[in-house]
Amino acid sequence: MRFTSPTSSDGVTEQFFTLDEIPGVLWTPEDPCGTRPLILLGHGGGQHKTAPGTVSRARRYAADGFAVVAIDAPNHGDRPKDEGFGRVVADMRAGMAAGENLGALVAGMHGYLASRAVADWQAVLTAVQRLDHVGVGPVGYCGLSMGCGLGIPLIAAEPRIRAAVLGLLGVQGLAEDAARITVPVQFLVQWDDQMVPRDQGLALFDALASAEKTLHANPGRHGDVPSFEVDSSLRFFARHLS
Repeated sequence: MRFTSPTSSDGVTEQFFTLDEIPGVLWTPEDPCGTRPLILLGHGGGQHKTAPGTVSRARRYAADGFAVVAIDAPNHGDRPKDEGFGRVVADMRAGMAAGENLGALVAGMHGYLASRAVADWQAVLTAVQRLDHVGVGPVGYCGLSMGCGLGIPLIAAEPRIRAAVLGLLGVQGLAEDAARITVPVQFLVQWDDQMVPRDQGLALFDALASAEKTLHANPGRHGDVPSFEVDSSLRFFARHLS
């Protein structure tokens, strides 16, 4: 794991790293001592590890004592783009222009990325937990939209993850993995989402096998998640990862 020199501001230290070919960022409280809970932060489609919303959320979590790590998903950010992904995106855009089912098109793209993304996250999780200022503590996952689409197969496969904040996605392509998830989940739905039909989002919430799951539904379109949901997710993680 190769790190750049850390930078610190407002009580949070930020370090960029590369693990093999996986670029990422680690945020921690400035106090370098002791094992602490870790949150894996998945970004949305077409975004990257330092998208403004990702950085803002990461710094909020780190200021409250969590370690937070984000990586570029395959074919995003600083990752190389492969020809297969280019074909998937071209097919998705052509299907959207033809009025095909958007949920199925998005599910196809997420399915193309998922196996590589799960392996990347598992490798990064193992490496980060070896750091003295993170350690082997409880782990949570937060990911909306594509972050949810890649996060659900990860949580289904990774027993170290103990709680998750998910949402802004429908059930297509995810029902089987969702049925394997039993950790506590906070799930977000935008009631007027122009990209994810409401019934599909509710169906994904229903498919989760978690005994403890909470639905947070807010008015607005896909990108209009209220800022107070970050504070709500922080309380959720503090409750389940303490």
